[in-house]
Amino acid sequence: MFRKIKMAVERKWQKIKTTAQAIKMSVQTKKVELTACGHAALAGTAAESYVDTGVKILIAVVIGALLLAGLYALFNSTIMPKVTEKVEGLFNYAG
Repeated sequence: MFRKIKMAVERKWQKIKTTAQAIKMSVQTKKVELTACGHAALAGTAAESYVDTGVKILIAVVIGALLLAGLYALFNSTIMPKVTEKVEGLFNYAG
């Protein structure tokens, strides 16, 4: 009788060990998958060209403004009269 109980306990224990090993392997597999996804996300450069283009446009605008300010300082007169007229019209609003 004890032999039958011992065999039943051993079978249950074996099932528990097998299930625990399966869970352990599943967790390790998920860990590897998440690590790979993390590395792929960090290595991705999908939006990098948008940032580069934005920086180039910003640099061009700043250089253009500096050149225009330099021309104004150099000649001490209006370089683009139509633009100056429009800007002064915006600030002289008498509404």
